This record gives sequence, structure tokens and C-alpha cells, in this order.
Amino acid sequence: MDKNDDWRLTYQESYLKGKALTFKQYEPPSPTWDHDHCAFCWHKFSESESDLHEGYYIPENKHWICRECFNDFKESFNWTIIELDL
Repeated sequence: MDKNDDWRLTYQESYLKGKALTFKQYEPPSPTWDHDHCAFCWHKFSESESDLHEGYYIPENKHWICRECFNDFKESFNWTIIELDL
């Protein structure tokens, strides 16, 4: 499939291209913010059993990317993987 025709691509290139990502376990940012979504396919990250529990995170702008979208777009988005100091 041509990446230009992929339904998941909208305007992510403007804020996700060339970013540094880390792979990590999902943790809700606050008691009132209990989930996030993949920046591409909109799969839900949360602590709920039916949702994603780990993925690629961009600390700079707090976006999450699921494994499938990461693998599909890692080359065209030129991402770098980093280790977070926790």
C-alpha cells in the first residue's frame, strides 16, 4: 500500500516527524486523565484490560504511538529511540 493513501495519515508529519520516542508502559498522566490514543490509528492506551498497555511515547509533546503504527511509519517519520531516565 502506498503510504500516501494510508487512512491513518493526516497532519502527523507536522508534529511527529524526526522526533525522539521511547518505548514504555502506559501510565495515566493524572486522576482526571485516564487514557490516551495512538496518534495515527486512534487505538486507546489505558490501564483497562481491553486497551493497549505499552507503546511508543514522545516526551516532547506527549503523543503515544502503538507498535503497529510505529512499525509502519518509523522509516518515513525518521524517529529516534531513546531511553528515559526515570
